[in-house]
Amino acid sequence: MINARETRILPRSGLELTALGLGCSQLGGLYRPISWAESEALVDAAWSAGLRYFDTAPYYGYTLSERRVGQALASRAREAFSLSSKVGRLMHPDAGVRPGDDGWAEPLPFRPLFDYTYGGVMRSYEDSLQRLGTSRIDILYVHDIGAMTHGDRHPYYWAQLTDGGGFRALTQLRESGAVRAVGLGVNEWEVVVDAMNELPLDVVLLAGRYTLLEQTALDPLLEACLRTETAVVVGGVFNSGVLAGNGKFNYGDAPVEVVERVQRLTDLCGRFNVPLPAAALQFPFAHPAVVSCVIGARSVAQLQQNIAWLEQPIPAQYWRALIDDGLIAADAPVPKEQA
Repeated sequence: MINARETRILPRSGLELTALGLGCSQLGGLYRPISWAESEALVDAAWSAGLRYFDTAPYYGYTLSERRVGQALASRAREAFSLSSKVGRLMHPDAGVRPGDDGWAEPLPFRPLFDYTYGGVMRSYEDSLQRLGTSRIDILYVHDIGAMTHGDRHPYYWAQLTDGGGFRALTQLRESGAVRAVGLGVNEWEVVVDAMNELPLDVVLLAGRYTLLEQTALDPLLEACLRTETAVVVGGVFNSGVLAGNGKFNYGDAPVEVVERVQRLTDLCGRFNVPLPAAALQFPFAHPAVVSCVIGARSVAQLQQNIAWLEQPIPAQYWRALIDDGLIAADAPVPKEQA
């Protein structure tokens, strides 16, 4: 059985992460406002539950999340937790920012502009240190790079990472000890394979592409991560919420074929009295490359529910039925039988 507070080690760096980490996009006000007091209460609840991994980004709330994470963790000993943030966007002052921009309910007056160059990565890292009020970020991810994100502009931004020195900046930060680990934080697995050909990655934060609903990243990406000892942190285990009942997939309304597949998963869960979100949270951990899962929460109650789902016993017959019914890839690892 998975325990949310158990720790896993990143093979290449030796950094420890708790099995469950708090994804802090909600602290940036994703889709709905959240107060400073609510943000601190959420971090306090995560801490009380034993979670010691916190993931944020400059983009979340247009710097709001980083500021709130830094304040909420300020009283904790720095060596007691692991912290990740991201590079790839620089935040420029802009009085024209309005509530609802990019889905942020109350964004701060900074406009994100993509910049993956050497100078952009270094400046983004230093700006994040300032906002977080810390001298160290443990994991630095390149945020939202790939063809799905940038369309026909992807080659231009990819060249900033390669020819423009973005990857070189990450390497220097890691070699100097400024960060413990570097990687990508993305929603598309193909670009991770490309990045692995450019530099050794310590960890990948992959959102939505290795879930109970979708195992497209299983091969070649997760198998490559296993061979190279690149740790995988999974995000988006509910595929934007469709596996938790909100009807959203990839940040939009779920298409008919996804709704139908979710219904089949729901029916199977009913046969074994298993909550679908519990199965969704536990499934990725069966793959030996996966070390942690980051999950957001809008409230303390929602965080506690997520922890309960992660730790709920699920019968081995359920996992076998998933394969027998063709609802997951036949070669996808499933959790071991639980007593």
